[in-house]
Amino acid sequence: QVQLLESGGGLVQAGGSLRLSCAASKQTFSRYAMGWFRQAPGKEREFVAAISRSGTTINYPDSVKGRFTISRDSAKTTMYLQMNSLELEDTAAYYCAASTGIGAPRTRSAYAYWGQGTQVTVSS
Repeated sequence: QVQLLESGGGLVQAGGSLRLSCAASKQTFSRYAMGWFRQAPGKEREFVAAISRSGTTINYPDSVKGRFTISRDSAKTTMYLQMNSLELEDTAAYYCAASTGIGAPRTRSAYAYWGQGTQVTVSS
């Protein structure tokens, strides 16, 4: 079992940037595909980004493509989400997740392990 801990959330003005980190507890980090999801109040948890075990496959939804960048550092067992040009609609709790699935899964059901979340609030 892998434990995940997100950090880097906060309050930022629209148009600004934040970088989220997700630290994994295990040296077997490279065996997991990793993903970011977010959940705004009253809404379903939605897919934000995913990266395969090797880092060669990356997926984003259209809503963040070109603004967000996912990456991973196996030596540090840490995944990152660089968020630029933030919009009010990006306000949500952001969760990192680990999957034993193939590629860079987009669906929640593919992820067995979840962090506790970090809040991102974008103000006007």
